[in-house]
Amino acid sequence: MSEAERANAGEGRRDPAGGAGQAAAHGGTHVVAAARRRGAATMFTLSGGHVFPLYDGAVTADPPMRIVDVRHEQTAVFAAEATARLERTPGLAVLTAGPGVTNGVSAITTAYFNGSPVVILAGRAPDYRWGSGSLQEIDHPKLLTAVTKRAWTEHEAGRAGASADRAFRLAAARHRGPVFLDFALEALFGPAGEAGPGGCPAGPASGPAGLAADGAEQPAGPDPASVGAIAGLLGDAERPVLVLGSDVWLDGAETAARQAAEELRLPVIANGQGRGVLPAGHDLLVTRARSAAFGQADLVIVVGTPLDFRLGYGEFGGRDGAPRAKVVHVADDPGQLATHCPLAGSAAGSLAAFFTGLAAAASPPARGRTGSWLPLLQDARDKAMAADAPLLASDADPVHPMRVYGELAKVLDSDAVVIGDGGDFVSYAGKYIEPRHPGGWLDPGPYGCLGTGLGYAIAARIARPSAQVVLLLGDGAAGFSLMDADTLVRHRLPVVMVCGNNGIWGLEKHPMRALYGYDVAADLQPQCRYDQVVAALGGAGELVTSPAGIGPALRRAFDSGVPYLVNISTDPRVSYPRSTTGV
Repeated sequence: MSEAERANAGEGRRDPAGGAGQAAAHGGTHVVAAARRRGAATMFTLSGGHVFPLYDGAVTADPPMRIVDVRHEQTAVFAAEATARLERTPGLAVLTAGPGVTNGVSAITTAYFNGSPVVILAGRAPDYRWGSGSLQEIDHPKLLTAVTKRAWTEHEAGRAGASADRAFRLAAARHRGPVFLDFALEALFGPAGEAGPGGCPAGPASGPAGLAADGAEQPAGPDPASVGAIAGLLGDAERPVLVLGSDVWLDGAETAARQAAEELRLPVIANGQGRGVLPAGHDLLVTRARSAAFGQADLVIVVGTPLDFRLGYGEFGGRDGAPRAKVVHVADDPGQLATHCPLAGSAAGSLAAFFTGLAAAASPPARGRTGSWLPLLQDARDKAMAADAPLLASDADPVHPMRVYGELAKVLDSDAVVIGDGGDFVSYAGKYIEPRHPGGWLDPGPYGCLGTGLGYAIAARIARPSAQVVLLLGDGAAGFSLMDADTLVRHRLPVVMVCGNNGIWGLEKHPMRALYGYDVAADLQPQCRYDQVVAALGGAGELVTSPAGIGPALRRAFDSGVPYLVNISTDPRVSYPRSTTGV
C-alpha cells in the first residue's frame, strides 16, 4: 500500500495526515473551494492516491466540481490549457506525484510558451518520510521552475487553500502562464480547520515571500507617451501592417483591436488566436498576402505575440529594394517585449487600452489612410485565394491534402471551434481555415508540441457545448494522444476528428531528403486504420481514399453524435510549402 493509500485509510501512527474521518475539513477541501472561487469549473486529471483529497473535495462540494479523468497526464494539462485559452479563465489540472507530474511537463511547457493561465496542482510524498525513499518521492518544483511563472510546495494543511488561491491569482495576472503547486501528503490529507471566505481557512493568509505581490492586480494601460510615439510612427508610415497575436484574444482586446484597425484602415495579419478578430472575408484581413505585406512594409506593429520564428524574428521589409521596416512591439507585460532586435517603438500593458489609445492619438493622415498600399495587399490576397481554388477542389488520386480543407469549409458553422495538431497537414489548416469569430481556433503554438489535440478537443467540447468541435490531426500527431478518444467516449463528448494520413512524418521526410538525398525514421504505416482505433474505444469512424468520399464522410461524422474519426489517405508526395523551419 502506498503512503497516500495508508494516509487515506488512517494507517501510519506517525502520519499527521490522520484518517478518513478528517474528510470534511482536510486540506483538499479548501484547495477545491479556492479553485472554485477563482472560476475553475472542471478538474482534468488521471487518478492517483496522492491527490485523493482533491477528488473528495470536488465530489463533496456544493455543487460538485466536474471531474474529467483522462488516459495520459499530458492530456489533462492540455485540456486545462485549452479551457484557459477558450474561456479566458484559469484552467485546472490535477496530477499525482512523480510520473504523474513528469508526464505533464511538455504540456506545461506548451502552456508557458502560449501564455496560458493554467494551474497545475500535484500530490507529493509525505514530509515525515522525506529523504527515506517514499513512493514517487521527487522534488517537482526543481523540474518546473524554468517553464512556469512559479513552482512551489505547500507543506501545511492550514495554508493549502490560501496557497491555491494565490496560484490562481498568479496564473491569471499579466503576463499569463502556468503555475505549479504541489502539496506534501500531510497538506492535503491533514485537518485544515474551518473555512473562511472563499473556502480558505479563516485568519491571515500566508505563503512564500513575495507571492502575493506577484499575483496582485496590475496597472491597466500602457504609458500614454509610448502610445503617442507609436501613433506618430503610424502617421509617418506609407505602408503599415498590423499583426494581431494570441494575447489580443487572451487579454480581452478583440473588440478594441477590430475597432482600431477599422478606424485607421490598417491591413491586418492574424497570428495564432488573433485569428478571427477580423472575421474571414473582412476587407482589411490580408493574412493570405503576408509575404507581400511583410516584404514591402515600412512599419509593422506587432501586438500580442512574440517576434519569434513565425514572424521572421522581427525582420520585415527589404523586398524588391525596399528599406527595412520599422518595427513596433506591443505586449501585455514589459517582460514580453522583444530584446533581440531593434524596435522603433514599444508599449506594454492592457492591450485593449493600447488599441483605444492608438486610435485616439493617431494623426489625421493615419485616420484617413488612402492610396495604393491596402489595395495592393487586397489584390495579392485575392490572387492567392484564386490560385488555390483548383487544389481546394482537386480530384487528384491520391488525395491532395488541400481538397480536405475545401470540403471541410463547406460544412463548418460560423461558431465552430477548429483545433490543429500536426505538421504539414495542420499547416494547410492554418492557411485555409479562417475563423469567422475570435476564440474559434486552437493550435499548439510556438513550442510546436504534438499531442495537444485530444486534450484541446475534450476541453473545447465542454467549453462550447453547442458548437461544432473539429480536431485536425496529422497521422504522426495521432500517435501521441489518440487513446484519449476513450475519454471522449466515457464522458460523452462528441468530437469530429479528421486525420490527414499520408503515412509519413512529412515535416521531416521531405526536408531530410532535400538535405541528404535520403531519409530515415520518417515512415509510418500507409493507410493505418486510426478510425478503427476510435471505433474500438467506443466511437466510430471510417477510412476515405478518394476525393469524392471526403464530403459525405464529414457529413456522417457531424451527424453521428459520437466521437468520430474521418481517416483520409492523402498523397505523401505533397508537402506544405514553408519559408521557415524555425531554426
